[in-house]
Amino acid sequence: MPLLRPATLDDLPAVMRICTLTGDDGRDASGQYDAPELLAHHWAAPHLVADPGLATIVVDDDGPTGYLVATADTVTFEAWCERMWWPALRDRYPLQAPRRDRDQELVALLHAPEGTPASITGAYPAHLHINLLPRAQGLGLGRALIERLLGQLREREVPGVHLGVSGTNARAIAFYEHLGFVRLAIEDDGGIIMGMRLA
Repeated sequence: MPLLRPATLDDLPAVMRICTLTGDDGRDASGQYDAPELLAHHWAAPHLVADPGLATIVVDDDGPTGYLVATADTVTFEAWCERMWWPALRDRYPLQAPRRDRDQELVALLHAPEGTPASITGAYPAHLHINLLPRAQGLGLGRALIERLLGQLREREVPGVHLGVSGTNARAIAFYEHLGFVRLAIEDDGGIIMGMRLA
């Protein structure tokens, strides 16, 4: 049975790899991008670097097989990214370079990140990202990861947490609803923001 343990910065390569291997609604997205690491640069790596205390890694006999990364304060996290995370990536991935459409969308997003609306961050200031490789799915690990995070957030007296999920990922939506998350908003790309109050 896989084990959960606190993540460290040494887990960053594994977290980035798992993010890519689950980046297409839980399926391998590596063949869809020339620079598939862009997925992790947006939705996994900065969270681990900014707040490793809220990051958990799942490990089995073959190594890391899943993770949860999070931030307790999305507004503060987004400001940190603007100062500490995006500048080097903007230099590495200039807007003008020729690339596939999918890559270009992610590059454009790192040059002009979309801030989370105050209507979300007010009541649900924390947010999370979670991914499990297929061999770790269906074992109750997703629930265990989220319950671990909810406990950590309650210790920090965080009033609520939100997450984003693809509007086409019916399995994930049902999973989060089963845990008690509710739908808060629909994004322009069809993604769904879901939240849970913790107070």
